[in-house]
Amino acid sequence: MTKGITRERIVAAALELLNEHGMDALTVRALASRLDVKAPALYWHVRNKQELLDEMATFVMRRVTDALAAIPRGGDWRDAVAAYARVLRSEYLLHRDGARIFSGTRIADPEVVKAKEGWLERLTAAGFSLAEADDTLDLVTAFVVGFVIEEQERSPSAGADPDRYSLTGRDAWLGEGAELAKAAGHLRDDGDPRFERQLGVLLDGLAARLP
Repeated sequence: MTKGITRERIVAAALELLNEHGMDALTVRALASRLDVKAPALYWHVRNKQELLDEMATFVMRRVTDALAAIPRGGDWRDAVAAYARVLRSEYLLHRDGARIFSGTRIADPEVVKAKEGWLERLTAAGFSLAEADDTLDLVTAFVVGFVIEEQERSPSAGADPDRYSLTGRDAWLGEGAELAKAAGHLRDDGDPRFERQLGVLLDGLAARLP
């Protein structure tokens, strides 16, 4: 085992690399170079890139769990789930491609997974079946992941190519016979307003499942 290299150091360096160069530049070779070791030295701690992504996602979810633990228990289930969604989005946005690293990963810390127990208790106490409570957490997580992936993809693309999301250009490209699609494009807002509105629609749908 290479002296001084720990899983924590590897994850910290991987997040630095991610923030500087993005998901596509995150390779074992680049990470080894960042840590000034040979790539095989990393395999004592992470067997492959997928395991590295698992550890990175686990780091993010620990922060989410810690932030949510600071919120007083009790109150409405809807407010609690909304708080979870906002904290999750906030943590993803701290890192370039933050939502992409989470997609398809497996949490590597049992204590983070155990934190789900309290959420399932809260949701079943509110009237959801266990399956519905589990679906609620999955759906909200999937919504946040998808929303932030889109949010993080659009921002640098728009900066590099200001015309990429031009509404005037889009209207001309669509031509005739798409008046509603054009109007909807002009109604689109981004960031917090869109997130809160769509989160509200999702929560309304979940609330409708309650007896």
